[in-house]
Amino acid sequence: MDKKIIYHKNYTWVFLLIILILNIAFDQISKFIVRMEISDYEHIVLIKDFFTLTKVENSGAFLSLGDSMPYAFRLIILTGLPLLFLGYGLYYLFSKPNLPASMQIALCFLIGGGIGNLYDRIVHGSVTDFMHMNFQIFQTGVFNIADISIMIGVGILFIQSLKAKLTPADSSSTEHEV
Repeated sequence: MDKKIIYHKNYTWVFLLIILILNIAFDQISKFIVRMEISDYEHIVLIKDFFTLTKVENSGAFLSLGDSMPYAFRLIILTGLPLLFLGYGLYYLFSKPNLPASMQIALCFLIGGGIGNLYDRIVHGSVTDFMHMNFQIFQTGVFNIADISIMIGVGILFIQSLKAKLTPADSSSTEHEV
């Protein structure tokens, strides 16, 4: 195997690890600050009528779904299954070096966000959510940086999927890995 290819793969792994670590770090640092500085259900207006901070401990899933399930079911569904999916995601990401760069980056965001929320669930027993946006015609639930990472990953995959459908099948226009 050519030395250039080996170095390129090593740099790709390093780049992907950096993206993963930054996603987890930004999420955990923001949650640490919120836990230290904001009281439960405290309402802090950052941008009037649009963006607020409200600390909520979410023991369920998205928008507190499953919050009232028995503990054993929550443990299996909200901790065990995500742990399996994230483990498989990491395996897939690092065992498939020829994935398109956009898919590698999307997986880093999805996995990084998932790890951030799963870490909270395991260590704290709930996920700390704290951001809320009101767009007047609709508003978001309370969310966190890990949720943003997950949505960015989904967005990248969605855009990649749209591009693939709109682009004629041409082997010369394939995307290269990172």
